[in-house]
Parts: sequence; structure tokens; C-alpha cells
Amino acid sequence: MSDNALKTPTVGKTVNRLRKQKQLTLDQLARQCGMSKSMLSQIERNETNPTLAIVWRLAEALGQSIDDLVRGEESPGSLQVIPENSIPVLHDPKGNYTLKILGPADLVNQIEWYELSLNPGASLISEPHERRTMEHLTILEGEVEIEAGDESAVAKAGETARYGADCPHSIHNRQDHPARLLMMMMLGGN
Repeated sequence: MSDNALKTPTVGKTVNRLRKQKQLTLDQLARQCGMSKSMLSQIERNETNPTLAIVWRLAEALGQSIDDLVRGEESPGSLQVIPENSIPVLHDPKGNYTLKILGPADLVNQIEWYELSLNPGASLISEPHERRTMEHLTILEGEVEIEAGDESAVAKAGETARYGADCPHSIHNRQDHPARLLMMMMLGGN
């Protein structure tokens, strides 16, 4: 396990940088956030970890998101390894499928990608997404039937299907063994 996997996020350096960019004194920012100047100074020096409520108030005062403060100086191109137990998984209540959310939360309104495990005989049925949304489905294991609007096709391991997802669409595993797929959704024609 890498040292970064268990590293506690520190917001101090980011808060300090943003405060100076906005030309605010410690006292001014502390007053805006309803905290003492000494507490803010400790946060900026990473001597204490603020509560979520304080991070929220700092983010609001600095015009940033909580995610921006927590991620800090990390550049978008920096190498990250997300531990398997940190990847969110959605389970169908009926046990038909599991959907691992592989894409980062900050891209959710542009592009989303998932690993879909579809049990034998199961289906994933979806309502239309926003206009011009496209899904790209790569079959890693098994074979599935895809329906999008009035069209349908079968795709098997190694193949990729692309289709408009702004109409009712579904993925069916008509086989007697599980199917594993990589699904990418580009919202609104991105």
C-alpha cells in the first residue's frame, strides 16, 4: 500500500494560498467563517484538522468547493491509485447486477464510467438520459443484447457497442453465465 492511500487530507496550505490570492488577512477570513484567528492559523499550518462544518465555511468564504480544499495542491495530472475498497458499488436490490462507479465525482455531469457485472438472465433497464447522451459499452466477458429505442444488437467479449442513451435503453444477459462490461456515458453530447 502506498503512503498516499492512508494520507489524511490537509487543507491548510490550500486555505493559506487562496486567502493570500484574495488578499484577506487571517483576521478577515476568520471573522467570515466565525472562528478565531488562532484556530485559522493552526489550520493553515496543518497543526489541526478542521471539522467538515469548518471546511464548508472556509470553502464558502473562499468561493471554492469542499473538494477543492480537501484535494489541495494536487494537480489534475498527478498519479493517484484508488484502493478497491474506496470505489463505490451500487447493488441492484433484486440481485441482477452490480455497478462499480469508476469515474471521479467531479466529472459526473460530463462523463461517467462504470464496471457493470450482469448476472445470468438479468437486465439493466434505463430510462432516457438527457438529450444527446451516448453510451459506449465494451464487453469484457460474456455476451449481451443491447436495446436502444427501436434498435437491438448482440455484442460479445472484445466488442464495443455505441448507442444513443437519450431514449429508453437496456442491456440483457441472456446467457447462463455472468457478463462483465465497461460502460462509459458521455452526457449531453460531450
